[in-house]
Amino acid sequence: MGLFGLLVGLGLLVLFAFRGWSVLLLAPFAALVAALFGGEPLLANLTQVFMINAAGFLAQFFPIFLLGAVFGKLMDDSGAVTSVARFMAERLGERRVILAVVLAGAMVTYGGVSLFVAFFVIVPMARSLFRAASIPRRLIPAAIVLGTSTFTMSALPGTPSIQNAIPMPFFGTTPFAAPGLGIIASLIMLSTGLWWLHRAEAAARRAGEGYGEDAEGAIEQVAADELLRERATTAREFDPAELQHGQRSDQAPPVLSAMAPLVVVVTVNLVMSLVVLPRLDVGYLAEQRFGATSLAAVAGVWSVAVALAAAIATTIALNWARLPALRRTMDAGANASVLPAFSVASLVGFGAVVASLPAFTIVRDWVLGIEGGPLVSLAVATNILAALTGSASGGLTIALDALGPTYVELADRIGIDLGLMHRVAVIGSGTLDILPHNGAVVSLLAICGLTHRDSYFDIVMVGIVTSLLALVAVIALGSAVGSF
Repeated sequence: MGLFGLLVGLGLLVLFAFRGWSVLLLAPFAALVAALFGGEPLLANLTQVFMINAAGFLAQFFPIFLLGAVFGKLMDDSGAVTSVARFMAERLGERRVILAVVLAGAMVTYGGVSLFVAFFVIVPMARSLFRAASIPRRLIPAAIVLGTSTFTMSALPGTPSIQNAIPMPFFGTTPFAAPGLGIIASLIMLSTGLWWLHRAEAAARRAGEGYGEDAEGAIEQVAADELLRERATTAREFDPAELQHGQRSDQAPPVLSAMAPLVVVVTVNLVMSLVVLPRLDVGYLAEQRFGATSLAAVAGVWSVAVALAAAIATTIALNWARLPALRRTMDAGANASVLPAFSVASLVGFGAVVASLPAFTIVRDWVLGIEGGPLVSLAVATNILAALTGSASGGLTIALDALGPTYVELADRIGIDLGLMHRVAVIGSGTLDILPHNGAVVSLLAICGLTHRDSYFDIVMVGIVTSLLALVAVIALGSAVGSF
């Protein structure tokens, strides 16, 4: 009955989350259903397992949610994201429309701008470019997914995405874990994704297919859609409802000023991870008042948090005159972080209850028994959980909360570098999370005024297939020559 209850709880979570029910309600309810079938005490599971683990996730990662959302909103309201997108369009748009859209998305998301901020800025640019080049608008979502939700989320070394931050406390790694393998994975995703999109473009031209007709008002409708909001905030780290708040600048900054905060994020992240933090005397972390922890457990989060804080200061300094409602902009950014952070924390609480049930040992033994070794089983676990929850961050945290210590022990015993485990886990979480019920996919299609029938197959090819190819390559190379 315990295993059956686990499956029932998970099924309820997936079913009703897809229907737009709030995960804040669903996750504890589904966890209690699983505990009930397992004959476990309900209130103890609610307060001592679910809530403590959800709170633990917030304690570790809320600074990144908060600073990332504030930075994204500042970049949006200052016009910096628009300036970067316009620059890419002017430099590449006439000759390489698809490449311009992909690189614009990659540049802003690798620089720390929240996904939904990028969506709402890049979609109008992509429409204009695709219309001028007579490329079918149904390819716009796939081009944006390739640039914003693949290699810059999970593979490129140093990416400040929450997905890249989650494994750091578990494995004691930095945002630059397995940098060589991450670059190879990024090149695989980018090159194969561009190949597919150019192939689709060529086929459309041969068939005489033009741009098509735009759906009017799609962007405004999405920003106010409560159903899409619930799905979106589980998938990514920015509440799209807050995009309507604050005040956007009427004039975009020069491109160098717009790009400077993005460069600051990457540079400060690198310097903090590899130079500053390793040289600090942090023996005080062993004290009970600081959680009796170690630098390895907190360094990654510290690096990303300092990088985002520095980028926020840079954005304000360079765009003071273009932020007429600074307080409202920053308030909107702060508010935009709350619902996504609590939604993912609720998924983490659900996963903790499930992992504490005696029946979970069956699932754990099955996962660890998958042929191919720990790297393969870790990839399978993160893939499955990200697919079921429709959230890369939620699925990844559930997997590592339940199995992280076991994988650390296996890595130490077998001699697998924990940086390699980090990179496999992150790339694994960013593959099957892009299923039809994923909130980011649903929102992007709605913003573009398209349906799954129109565009989802191309999203699968550039978002799932390319990531799976990169994941296989990383596992094969890591197993053969180790981490680099």
